[in-house]
Amino acid sequence: MSEREQCEVVGGRAMGVFEIYIKTTPERLWEAITDDELRKKYNFGVGISSDWAPGSQYSSGVPGVVEIAAGENLEVEPPRRLVQSFRALWSEGVKAEGTSRVTWEIEPVGDSCRLLVTHDQLSEGANSELFGGWMMILSGLKTLLETGEQLDTPGSLRYSDPATDWSP
Repeated sequence: MSEREQCEVVGGRAMGVFEIYIKTTPERLWEAITDDELRKKYNFGVGISSDWAPGSQYSSGVPGVVEIAAGENLEVEPPRRLVQSFRALWSEGVKAEGTSRVTWEIEPVGDSCRLLVTHDQLSEGANSELFGGWMMILSGLKTLLETGEQLDTPGSLRYSDPATDWSP
């Protein structure tokens, strides 16, 4: 499936829906989504900072290297649901797209969890950079929680070495 096929248009707005099953508990999955150090291990080496209260702000990036995203925690229901506004910051092309929304939904299924990530409120011709990395992020999350190991695919740890110059 191409990056373009990962996004569909509904009512004039684009959205991407990503579903994955992970052998873990809802609490551990929630922790992996909201903990800065755990997030770095599967999210291109990029952490996240917030107090995780409804209405609070969050920021995502590598301090002194790159800002990735910022927004507001719209709904915070640990360990089941997190809804965030999402403003991409890593390039002028994605900044021009404005604000979208990301919803994380965790549902226990037996001894595993179903994680549904919906990235919506995107423009119809949204830049594929906004949603094209979700499968690598979610694959890294699944690998980390099920094996304790990190993926070493080319992009999965892109910003994990602060000495590397990633400027365009």
